[in-house]
Amino acid sequence: MSSIFTKIVNGELPAYKVAEDEQFLAFLDVNPNAKGHTLCIPKKEVDKIFDLEEELYVDLMRFSRRVALALRKTVSCKRIGMAVVGLEVPHVHVHLIPLNRMSDMDFSNKVKMSEEEFESLAKEIGRNV
Repeated sequence: MSSIFTKIVNGELPAYKVAEDEQFLAFLDVNPNAKGHTLCIPKKEVDKIFDLEEELYVDLMRFSRRVALALRKTVSCKRIGMAVVGLEVPHVHVHLIPLNRMSDMDFSNKVKMSEEEFESLAKEIGRNV
């Protein structure tokens, strides 16, 4: 059965896309820790990050860096945090989270955003990629 992220890649589910190329997709987390919380995924469905082929792993980090730099230009923050947890969805994903305090990395703290805010922010980050 396809993961929720594969369904996003295949266009079966909507997402607030930030960046995309042949191998990867970046989109806003719909349950964000902070404004701008973005997920970077390989389009190929693999459950665990260290099960990725080495080249795909390195390319995912390059893609994530590019998105993080755009995110830093777009969202006011002290830095961009990165986390790979992988328990909630069985599809490799890198969390990029704008940080102003350590609690922004706490996945129990969430911010609310409207659909319009998500759409506007995704476009703005995308322009900076």
